[in-house]
Amino acid sequence: GRGLLVLLLSATVSLLGGLIFGYELGIISGALLQLQIDFHLSCFKQEVLVSALLIGALLASLIGGILIDRYGRRRAILVSNLVLLVGSLVLTLSRSFLGLVIGRMTVGFAISVSSMACCIYVSEMVAAHQRGLLVSLYEAGITVGILLSYALNYIFADVDEGWRYMFGLAIAPAAMQFLSILFLPVNPVKLNSWDSDCQKGLIQLQDVEDKAAGKHEPYKKDYSFLDLFRTRDNMRRRTLVGLGLVLFQQFTGQPNVLGYASKIFHSVGFQSNSSAILASVGLGAIKVVATLVAMAFADKAGRRVLLMAGCVVMAISVTTISLTSRVAPLAMARDCKAAADPNGSYSLTQHALTPLSSQSAVSPIPPALGAVRSQADPGFAATRSLTKVFTSTQSKEVVPDSSLTQERGFVGLSRRETVASAGPPFGGAPWAEHMVLNWITLLSMMAFVSAFSIGFGPMTWLVLSEIYPAGIRGRAFAFCNSFNWAANLLISLSFLDLIDAIGFSWMFLLYGLMGVMAVIFIYLFVPETKGQSLEEIDQQFSRKR
Repeated sequence: GRGLLVLLLSATVSLLGGLIFGYELGIISGALLQLQIDFHLSCFKQEVLVSALLIGALLASLIGGILIDRYGRRRAILVSNLVLLVGSLVLTLSRSFLGLVIGRMTVGFAISVSSMACCIYVSEMVAAHQRGLLVSLYEAGITVGILLSYALNYIFADVDEGWRYMFGLAIAPAAMQFLSILFLPVNPVKLNSWDSDCQKGLIQLQDVEDKAAGKHEPYKKDYSFLDLFRTRDNMRRRTLVGLGLVLFQQFTGQPNVLGYASKIFHSVGFQSNSSAILASVGLGAIKVVATLVAMAFADKAGRRVLLMAGCVVMAISVTTISLTSRVAPLAMARDCKAAADPNGSYSLTQHALTPLSSQSAVSPIPPALGAVRSQADPGFAATRSLTKVFTSTQSKEVVPDSSLTQERGFVGLSRRETVASAGPPFGGAPWAEHMVLNWITLLSMMAFVSAFSIGFGPMTWLVLSEIYPAGIRGRAFAFCNSFNWAANLLISLSFLDLIDAIGFSWMFLLYGLMGVMAVIFIYLFVPETKGQSLEEIDQQFSRKR
């Protein structure tokens, strides 16, 4: 009975950890609609506020690994819950822009430490045949958290200072995770409770031979950070595998492919207010289903199979989008500066770009939210755009806002605002001329979302939590995670410039090529770890296969 309790609590910790991560990444887009009015935020200040979470997460990636290895995974999760509580309170009670930035940085630090510690903790607490399922549950939590954040964005859109409720509600799942982990045993890696807990049946980790191996070398080795780059125990190859996975996760284009989700939905005929809601719910639901498929097959098909299959489908999808966009080009998003157009009549494509997790669901804000805010402030559409900030994470993706076309009359006359597509990029040719190609593009994007959620989304972090020895697992995971954040930022910020330089279709063709290279990399370097204990995986690497 207690063994089942540990299993259920481990699943709860994993799910809640992902839910908090997804919620914090998704909630900012809806909160910005109100914050930019309440605090009179310029485009630059909005970018700073969105980027603050990334800065905190990067800082956590640099020092969080030391915290996890030195003080234990369980304690790191507890501390991250307390830090998240502090950050959420700062955001909820904030009266200044500086307070908002500090709060978001604090929250970013907390969710980054929690994301690393949760994956490692759960991977060490459960049996080898359940590890894929329960670690992937973290990814499922992220998708649910993002969908929850957009639902609350919609609910609090008309509430005065509703952003305070949006930020404050993150306290609830953090408190639940804190209480759940209090009832779990301390990680056996950090204390000498391995024998007692396993023999009492509290942790159904390994068989007798594995426990005997666990008491010896793997859990008593001390490693320095520089050992990651040395040949000792084949650590250099492990580092190659970890960095390769997180970098290919970003270089296959997932932070940017979804930046045109709203336009693609409009192009196939969804012109009404329901368009962005459909994109939000539809893509989010597809992502949740795909993540559940990954959870079901992680311990059956194996990590390598899901990673390679996902990469193949992703490569085909972005290549298809590249080819169709040559015939039916997608309209480009305008930069924030375009909002300063002094002309009396103009249109502006809005994009509230929000980071989501690997790990993560793709959800444009329902256009009604933007319409409400535009009615509250005539200058709303002219002051809000974050096209240059595509920050994201562990499975982190870009979420486009709905397109708002604001038509203004002459001075003194009433204005009307409608939600519409940005229209064709040239010559006024109607989108309907390429309806078949537009549907192919839409289906390709859905296939890309599904493939990422089955492969790179959950599997990257599952493999990272398995391939390193216990003595350096926290630092190694954090090291790779920092490259994930940095690569994501680099790819995202260079996206528009690269499109200007080589064109949209060539950009996506390049993503397809990276997908092919990722398949080759996984085939050559990433071992299969399904059904193996952490000690067996460690020995497999140490043998320098």
